[in-house]
Amino acid sequence: MAKTRILVEFGMGTSLRRHDYTEAALRAINDALWHNSVNMAELFGFPKEAMIIDAEIGVAQPDKVDVEALKAVFPYGRPSIQVNQGGLDIEKPDAQGHTVIANAAIIVSFDMEAV
Repeated sequence: MAKTRILVEFGMGTSLRRHDYTEAALRAINDALWHNSVNMAELFGFPKEAMIIDAEIGVAQPDKVDVEALKAVFPYGRPSIQVNQGGLDIEKPDAQGHTVIANAAIIVSFDMEAV
C-alpha cells in the first residue's frame, strides 16, 4: 500500500491582540477543517482513525507555536504538524504591537493502492 493523497484544504487564522502564534495557527486549522464537509474515511470505506493528516502551518515566528496544542484539534486520524516560516505579522498603526496571521494547509491521505 502507498500513502495516497486524497484532499488538500487551506485556511487562515489571526491573533488580533495577544500576538499568540498558537491561537492564530489553531484558527487557521479550524478554518481549513470547516471548508471541508466531505466524510473522506467513509467515502473510501476506511475507519476515521486511518486518515493520515499532514498539516503545514506558516507563521512569522514558528518557534512560538505549540505543536501539541495543534494536534489536539483533530478529533480523529493521525495528525502530523510542520510549522514553517510564513504567514504575516502586521504592525499596528499606533506602534502597540502587531496582528499575527497564520496560514494552514491540511493534506488528508490514506494507505491505499493508487488507482
